[in-house]
Amino acid sequence: MTTFQVTDMTCGHCVKTITNAVHAVAPDSTVQCDVATKQVKIGGAHEAGTVESAIREAGYTPQAL
Repeated sequence: MTTFQVTDMTCGHCVKTITNAVHAVAPDSTVQCDVATKQVKIGGAHEAGTVESAIREAGYTPQAL
């Protein structure tokens, strides 16, 4: 599982946007977003760098934990 801190994730719309971005590059992955802790956890088959880039392209600033 890969975990990112995404400090600019603030609402349900952010969660949906990030989830869609991750699924666009890693369709079989699981995405768990926690707005309270501002963490995004990605499970399943994925490349961490590709997922991080997808989240950035969606307009957010992920930092790997």
